[in-house]
Amino acid sequence: MRPHCRHLASAAPSLVAAVTLLGALVTPLASAQGVYRIVGPDGKVTYSDQPPPAASSARPVAGAGGTGSSGPALPTEVRQAAGRYPVTLYSGNDCAPCDSGRSFLSARGIPFSEKTVNSSDDFAAFKRLSGASSLPLLTIGGQQLKGYSATEWGQYLDAAGYPKKSVLPPGYRREAASPLVEAKTAPPPATPATRTPAGQPAPEAPPEVPVTPPATNPSGIRF
Repeated sequence: MRPHCRHLASAAPSLVAAVTLLGALVTPLASAQGVYRIVGPDGKVTYSDQPPPAASSARPVAGAGGTGSSGPALPTEVRQAAGRYPVTLYSGNDCAPCDSGRSFLSARGIPFSEKTVNSSDDFAAFKRLSGASSLPLLTIGGQQLKGYSATEWGQYLDAAGYPKKSVLPPGYRREAASPLVEAKTAPPPATPATRTPAGQPAPEAPPEVPVTPPATNPSGIRF
């Protein structure tokens, strides 16, 4: 049974289901391409190796296009696997299974991104995006692996085409973990009102201009 921490009340998929899904991962690897992280209108995150429309909310996935946050290019075998099936670890503070999973991925030489789930906003987004309620969670392409299991994680990584042993160059450094939801910045302090010198009339306020709302409002913003 895979260890969990931070039960948020779900059970991980059985090993039988994991073995069954291995076949879905085994496909001929195409030439290395960029991988894009796409956030849909409902907040759901998907990954694609096809360039998204210009108007979509998408950004390249770090580490999947040939380099980590810094350092030399990834070996071809690793770059192809990362481009096809990017790996993301969702972890939390004071989570021993998360630490074990991170060490496993690092020791095997897997280029992965890490999202921390610590704040209430993080937990809400995590539940909405994955449906999972416990940490850690590992995604390999479109597969979600709940809880840490070296055997199960290894099977999926094997099927995705990642090397069984680390072949990363010595200078490779992956990007640091970042919160799932970016912290909100405090608004700038209000500018104090300017006093009108005694004996001088107060400046006239500019005339009000009526605001006509647009006929359509696809963003759904209301004032």
